[in-house]
Formats: sequence, structure tokens, C-alpha cells
Amino acid sequence: MPEDLTITHNTETKRFETDLGGYPGVLEYSQTQPNTIVFTHTEVAPEIEGKGVAGQLVEQGLTYARDEGLEVMPHCPFVAAYIRQHPEHRDLLKAGSNV
Repeated sequence: MPEDLTITHNTETKRFETDLGGYPGVLEYSQTQPNTIVFTHTEVAPEIEGKGVAGQLVEQGLTYARDEGLEVMPHCPFVAAYIRQHPEHRDLLKAGSNV
């Protein structure tokens, strides 16, 4: 995993963004319900796949949810898989969310 990865939370576009060597990565979300964040899409450029960038984006998004007291709905399959692999985040799941 890249140690020098900087992730920016762009509240206007509702996404967490990063750039590794000129290649982008994003975690997109929506917040249509109070106290709930819905992670809708995770994507990294093919050139940086497999380097842990997507996982770091999701981790940042989950940290944000925890800090803000938000429940998580992982509509993105990658986010759901990440939570399955990191059960310490299961307490963030909104009741009825499938992971």
C-alpha cells in the first residue's frame, strides 16, 4: 500500500478522491437520509489497481462515517466486500444492509 497517498474529501461532489502518480481513484457516496451515508461506487485507474488504493479510499470513507456518527449502506460491491473482510466496521452498517 502506498504510504504517501493523500485522500481528499470533496464534499461538493460527494466523493473521496486521490491521485497516485497521475492516476485517479474515487469513492463516491450520497446522503439522502439523515444520519446515513450510502457508498455507491469505488473506482481506481487500471494502472494502480492492486496497490491498496481502493481499500484506503474505503477506509477513509468509513472513518468519516464513524467520526460523523453516520450509519453506512454499502451499495458498492467493493465497499461491501471490504466490510466483510474488516469486521471491525460492521457496527457502522445500517440495519438491513447486506454485506
